Amino acid sequence: MRVPLLNMKAEYADLQEQINAAISEVFAATNFINGKQVTELEEQIAAYCGSRFAVGVASGTDALLLALRAVGVQPGDEVITVPFSFFATAGTIANVGAKPVFVDIDPQTFNLDPTKLETVISERTRAIMPVHLFGQCADMDAINEVAARHKLPVIEDAAQAISARYKDKHAGTLSAIGCFSFYPTKNLGAAGDGGMVITDDEKLDQTLRKLKKHGGSDDYYHDLVGYNSRLDTIQAALLLVKLPHLNSWSEARRANAAYYDERFAGKLETPHVAEYAYHIYNQYTIQVDRRDDLQAFLKERGIGHKVYYPLPLHLQHCFAGLGYKRGDLPNAERCAGRVISLPIHAQLTAAERESVADTMLELVSG
Repeated sequence: MRVPLLNMKAEYADLQEQINAAISEVFAATNFINGKQVTELEEQIAAYCGSRFAVGVASGTDALLLALRAVGVQPGDEVITVPFSFFATAGTIANVGAKPVFVDIDPQTFNLDPTKLETVISERTRAIMPVHLFGQCADMDAINEVAARHKLPVIEDAAQAISARYKDKHAGTLSAIGCFSFYPTKNLGAAGDGGMVITDDEKLDQTLRKLKKHGGSDDYYHDLVGYNSRLDTIQAALLLVKLPHLNSWSEARRANAAYYDERFAGKLETPHVAEYAYHIYNQYTIQVDRRDDLQAFLKERGIGHKVYYPLPLHLQHCFAGLGYKRGDLPNAERCAGRVISLPIHAQLTAAERESVADTMLELVSG
């Protein structure tokens, strides 16, 4: 059986009538920018996560960029983050003129290792940006403790973690500011780019709203040099249709993960779930030693898969000037060479996940 890594067509088909009606409403009103649906989505995301404020922006990348600006990161500052993540995590730091400073990860959770955090803090450090990778929250109590001791704001890169929880608190609400992505493949995906920033801080909320609209609270009057980073009304309308289904989709992903865990127990290195975490599996990521062989086998059998992320950020060509070399962050480097993600989406059928498991175990037993 051929099993795709993702199946956005099935997700759309389930909600096609509602989505089409919501988009038609936007066209009927012709309020494509800052329509009422944007405000409604902001209010619903804030209520869902348990934050005071939510600000819709043009992408998850912009969410990080605006968050960095909002907490006061400036050119020449340093921001600590992890090397094992999507490029935007470090790219946004560089794009505000700051220097990404990388700290190694926990090789089980793939998230920032708090025990190594203090070793990279300097007098130029201005913020800490942990990533809730693959849908599991980083160890935020330990991270926040170090941040508080050094009086540093924490920005959560929760692009892959909407609906994930840490000790019953939602991802994005565990620090000064949290950032989500609505890229189509995310657990809550739009039909294009989109993002959201959440916070309990009213001043940060006001700054974010200015930054996303060229730095002004009113048209043609600008307090800051900002950006054009508004969430489109059409995307907000679509996300309003999808949001009520997010919890059931997360539970479906968790059920699929539990099935894989049971089938693979003792035979494959399955995702580690920290005791504090409600993991929502934006990806189901295992670690293997002969990844190239596995990829070739899965491709031959028609089983969707992908490697997130094959080259750590500290070894990317564009960051060569930072001076990192292979061996500096061994956990991230080893994980980057061993991880592979399998189909886990909410629309995965029982027959499809059985086929994935059977195929994996056939290779292992062979």
